[in-house]
Amino acid sequence: MVEKELETVTLTERQKKAQRSRSVAIGVALALLVVIFYIATIVKFGHNLSGKM
Repeated sequence: MVEKELETVTLTERQKKAQRSRSVAIGVALALLVVIFYIATIVKFGHNLSGKM
C-alpha cells in the first residue's frame, strides 16, 4: 500500500477569529432555538393542564 501524507491547512489569525465567531453565532442560535421550543412546550402543556384542574 502506498501511504500518502495528509495535507493540512494552516489558518491565519484572521481566519481563526472568523471561524470562532461563526461557531459562537451557531451556538447562540442553537441555544435560542432550544429555549423557544422549551417555552412553546411549557405554554402548550401548561394550557392543557390548567384547563383540567
